[in-house]
Amino acid sequence: QLQLVESGGGLVQPGGSLRLSCAASGGNLNGYNIGWFRQVPGREREGVSCISTSNKYTKYGDFVQGRFTISRDSAKSTVYLEMNSLKPEDTAVYYCAADRDYAGLLRAYDYWGQGTQVTVSS
Repeated sequence: QLQLVESGGGLVQPGGSLRLSCAASGGNLNGYNIGWFRQVPGREREGVSCISTSNKYTKYGDFVQGRFTISRDSAKSTVYLEMNSLKPEDTAVYYCAADRDYAGLLRAYDYWGQGTQVTVSS
């Protein structure tokens, strides 16, 4: 059973940056497609970004507008989400997810982390 662990969330001022990390406890993310999702109370979980196993394909939600970058460090078996120019509306719990099959920004991933809170506020 793959267990995902997110880290890097926190409180940041508007316009600031954060880097989220997704790693596997007791496993290896290499060979998995990875997605980042976010959710605020009362709203559906939405896709933020994803990266394929080969790192060849990446995708971003329309709201990202060039502000975020997803990447993978295979040596560390870690996937990162670099978030810049953060806005208050980016406030949410961010989750990483993994699946052997490519699922893009759909929520059809087999494994999910517990989430990390990102709060953008002055």
